[in-house]
Amino acid sequence: MIKKRYADRRDWRRITQRHYVHEQVENEVFNGHVTLLQLIEVTSPLDVRYGDETIRIADAGYVWVQQFPSDAHHAVTSMFDAAGQLVQTYIDICLRTGVEDGRVYWEDLFLDLITLPSGQVLLIDTDELEAARDQGEVSQAEYALAWAEAKRLQKQLQDGSFPLVAHAEVMKRQLEQQLKQGTPR
Repeated sequence: MIKKRYADRRDWRRITQRHYVHEQVENEVFNGHVTLLQLIEVTSPLDVRYGDETIRIADAGYVWVQQFPSDAHHAVTSMFDAAGQLVQTYIDICLRTGVEDGRVYWEDLFLDLITLPSGQVLLIDTDELEAARDQGEVSQAEYALAWAEAKRLQKQLQDGSFPLVAHAEVMKRQLEQQLKQGTPR
């Protein structure tokens, strides 16, 4: 079954205190929803391992900027450490994105792309998509859509033409300023 995931991460118990804001954004680079999640307190840090490299992606003071482009089949999460340095960009391939009861969501199609600051691009969870197709959790059309979107984005990430990595830094500054001026949601 395709899982619906929410940008505010309310169900993630690791985050014990957070600030969150989301906005509809239309500019020359992007049209869709952008969210900012500040991890104020966490029960424990989260480290992930890619080959020989271990990267911390969640800890107190970290900020996640999530971009949900309209009419696209991906959601982009850029993760910044407490010093404001980008630690990774994680792209969920999805069936659709939207807003439900004021919460931004995406319907996860299993495949994910990760871009590390070194420029390395990883395609992960191919086995999950294969299993979902074999078990009838995704249709053949959804399976094909996931692969087409992943391959298209992988090429853009490798040739440097994917604009949402740099756009995340711009949105981070804007949304952090908004949090300073108002009440976080």
